Amino acid sequence: MRIEYEEFDTVEDVFMYMSSLAPPMKNTMPINSYKGYIFSFIPLSPTTGDVYLIIYTKGKLDGKILEFDMNTQSYKKVESIERADKTYFIVLTPKKNSIADEALKQLEN
Repeated sequence: MRIEYEEFDTVEDVFMYMSSLAPPMKNTMPINSYKGYIFSFIPLSPTTGDVYLIIYTKGKLDGKILEFDMNTQSYKKVESIERADKTYFIVLTPKKNSIADEALKQLEN
């Protein structure tokens, strides 16, 4: 498995990046908060799963659903997904993530 990295200064920058990658009409995306990092994996070789791009920043996110407004570059915790003009991130906090563990090991070396 090969992992490429793209680091950002803030979680808002990660959300901007991820929002710009979202296919049209898709306004919900998963984001991981794990071991002091906020990140998302993008498979660069979807058929084999051999190469991943990790978009990340250091930090921690609480809350299960975050509403992100691209115009103001801000986010807030919400209880439900209601607006088509906003992008929503579903915060996942896995107990164990072997791909993330390998990526973080490589990153920290």
